[in-house]
Amino acid sequence: MASVKFPRKEFEKNIKLTKEIEDKINLFGTHVESLTDSEIEIEVLPNRPDLFSMQGYVRAISAFIGKSPGLKKYTVSSSGEKLIVKKPLPKNWVYAYACIVKGVKFDNERIKEVIQIQEKLGATLLRNRKKGGIGLYPLDKISFPITFKGMNPDEIMFRPLEYPEIITGRQVLARHPTGREYAHLVSDWDVFPVFVDSKGVIMSMPPIINAHEVGKIDENTKNVFVECTGTDPNVIKKALIILLTALAEMGGKIHSIECTQQDGEKESFPDLSPEKMKLSLDNANKLIGLDLKENEVERFLAKMGHDYKKGTVSVAPWRTDVLHEVDLIEDIAIAYGYDKIQPEIPKVSTIGGESRASQIKSKIAEALIGLGFLEISSYHLVKEDEIKRNKGLEKIEVEDSKTEYKYLRPSLLVPALRIFSENKDNEYPQKIFEIGTVFLKDNKIETGIGESSHLIVASSPANFTELKQVLEYLFRSFGIKCSLKESVKDGFIEGRVGEVISNGKSIGVIGEMHPETLREWGIKMPIAFLEINLDPFLA
Repeated sequence: MASVKFPRKEFEKNIKLTKEIEDKINLFGTHVESLTDSEIEIEVLPNRPDLFSMQGYVRAISAFIGKSPGLKKYTVSSSGEKLIVKKPLPKNWVYAYACIVKGVKFDNERIKEVIQIQEKLGATLLRNRKKGGIGLYPLDKISFPITFKGMNPDEIMFRPLEYPEIITGRQVLARHPTGREYAHLVSDWDVFPVFVDSKGVIMSMPPIINAHEVGKIDENTKNVFVECTGTDPNVIKKALIILLTALAEMGGKIHSIECTQQDGEKESFPDLSPEKMKLSLDNANKLIGLDLKENEVERFLAKMGHDYKKGTVSVAPWRTDVLHEVDLIEDIAIAYGYDKIQPEIPKVSTIGGESRASQIKSKIAEALIGLGFLEISSYHLVKEDEIKRNKGLEKIEVEDSKTEYKYLRPSLLVPALRIFSENKDNEYPQKIFEIGTVFLKDNKIETGIGESSHLIVASSPANFTELKQVLEYLFRSFGIKCSLKESVKDGFIEGRVGEVISNGKSIGVIGEMHPETLREWGIKMPIAFLEINLDPFLA
């Protein structure tokens, strides 16, 4: 849960905090943590970053209590200005979008609110700035067009926010408190991304910090340039839309900017038109256990900030949590009221119990935990660039993916490498394992996709011999005979990789990762992997 604090006086300019309203706040799926004469503290689920600002929260709760139901609409005018993204840039940090908001009346309280929104979005939706960073700048201090590009960190010269002198980009990471905190994000980059205006003034060094002269808003600021950069265009667009609509609720007028990405694609940002999603009334009633009519569904969806007409829902562009029809059905259930749904005991006569396959998996997990390994649980979907880094892996793309995770994982190796990459600066040794489902094409199955249960065991730093000892211990514990056969596998060191053979069949691979593969993932230490198919034993 994320905790947000709003000034009570400002909150009550929109909604009076009575006992009835407190109850409705709790029924909305949020929770009043504390309420004093000066402020209200509310717990918000991380999947609703649009509620991190007081403006976003008031917008949502106003719809929920029936004060302002339906989809809130904002007007966007063209500014005629341009943002240009140029090479070179770090390979994982290539997207930038921006817009202008004019007429915001900033005071000390609102500046604090904006900082809180940035911090909450950075910690949640942007994954502690790993996926992106947001910046605001006084519009009258910069000149268009704005360029987003990469520069040699030793040639970047500017005064960071609240720092007494001009230093280089490399020195920012060593001397500035914010630079030291987020240095791990950029330490492997050959070039650091910067925003530069038409006069050559360095505005900021994303995702680390803004420049002091042109990147600091104060009580005299009226018009702002707002940007977001990062790894995933969908995520950073959502984050920026959440912030700029909060600024619009403060009285600002939104003006779009023509954003040209480094591949030449142009887009006028922001586009605040709603996303259209289909909703089946039958599915909604079946899942919730009700018998709602069309007009009731329309009313309940309006309470959650949506518009509904003839089976189609208009979803606000700031709602990052609505990815599927089931998310809309959940909104209907919240608006209807979980307290009004009567629980029923299912009319079944069977008694539940753990399956034999689950028991075996539990025993395997217990054995590996006893050896000092940590169990992980990763997504079934992986990113396109992760598939490309590991040659020879089969690509199965899912339709209409709403995120950068677009492919079913063909092995557990890819998510395990991601875990090591994300924890490369943490304490060693790192020993992990996972038992999970992988997906491969199979024309014998109606869907064309087969599923199987795999086990992966990985250790860093480690070598072939150490993982071989783990394999032999596991198989000996379960009374299974196995042998190893020398092999050649993409991504592994030749001569340090082999197939695992049991009952005359190959069931997996064991070996040490090739340094080139580790370099692709930004991993600094040697890693040994073992991955086997558990289906023959679970059967």
